[in-house]
Amino acid sequence: MSATAMCLVGLISWSIALTFMLLGVRGAAMMKGHAFAGFAQDGTDLGGFAHRVTRAQGNSLEWLVVPAALLVYALATGQTEVTDGLAMWVLYARVIQSIVHIASLSTPAVGVRGTMLTVQIVIWIIWMVNFV
Repeated sequence: MSATAMCLVGLISWSIALTFMLLGVRGAAMMKGHAFAGFAQDGTDLGGFAHRVTRAQGNSLEWLVVPAALLVYALATGQTEVTDGLAMWVLYARVIQSIVHIASLSTPAVGVRGTMLTVQIVIWIIWMVNFV
């Protein structure tokens, strides 16, 4: 399997893993008797760790479409040589971004998250430029 295909599967798998984590924190909240009349999709009804998991999962899904589209384009057009070299770096940056998102909301953590997102975006731009 090419790095491009591995990255695509990895990004999707990571989003699924975060979804299961979200189900876990929501299920734990339900077992503790939290009423869901005030359910907030962004997790603010839960606070703390559960809120951070909710946002990390949402962020992962929100930003999945761009790399997935570029990776599928590379696979569909036989241009994986464009994406293979940096594909795993996109996946690593996404995973690090999510882990830091879940771990902390401190100013340094927000800086790391922003840096990891920037790494991904720069790589996507490199890919787009190299596709043409």
